[in-house]
Amino acid sequence: MKDIFNSDQNKNKKGMGFTILSGDSTSGHGGYGVGALSLDHMTPVIVDPVDGDAYVDMGAMHARSDIEKRIKFTPDRANTPNPRLYWLVWVTINRGAEGPYYYGVTACEMQIDAEARRGYKSLPEHVNRMDKSLKGKVIIDDMEETSRKLLGQFLKNHDEAIFNRSSDEIKALLN
Repeated sequence: MKDIFNSDQNKNKKGMGFTILSGDSTSGHGGYGVGALSLDHMTPVIVDPVDGDAYVDMGAMHARSDIEKRIKFTPDRANTPNPRLYWLVWVTINRGAEGPYYYGVTACEMQIDAEARRGYKSLPEHVNRMDKSLKGKVIIDDMEETSRKLLGQFLKNHDEAIFNRSSDEIKALLN
């Protein structure tokens, strides 16, 4: 019987792995990759209402932020014995005539018990909120007031000019 898994023909085939495209995906030849979204202007911000902190953690782009490492996540909140609330906020920046501004801001809940190495998060929600941020939506209504204020302070302190050029909706929700 022929071994189809180790044949020379299969060794030369390239897989269709997941690739994040950068730059302008609509320029060039117009073939493969046209219409793909660029994540160049998106930043994941972790909001920790317990410690009163907000910070950028680029590892969150691939579900590998410092707080997510070594944690087994389930979609059932009951599997997290002593949950600690965190928010993963997808922040997208766009450029207008006057300069860059916060374009999309969406928040996703995470509950983590670091000691038990268990956590709750909804992966579909994280992916959908990331997509909505890229499309300029603002969804932070489910964040409690403390977390919204922390996020607002962080975005304002990061670059007040960018914050001031942002939509009134973003300013109102974060002020």
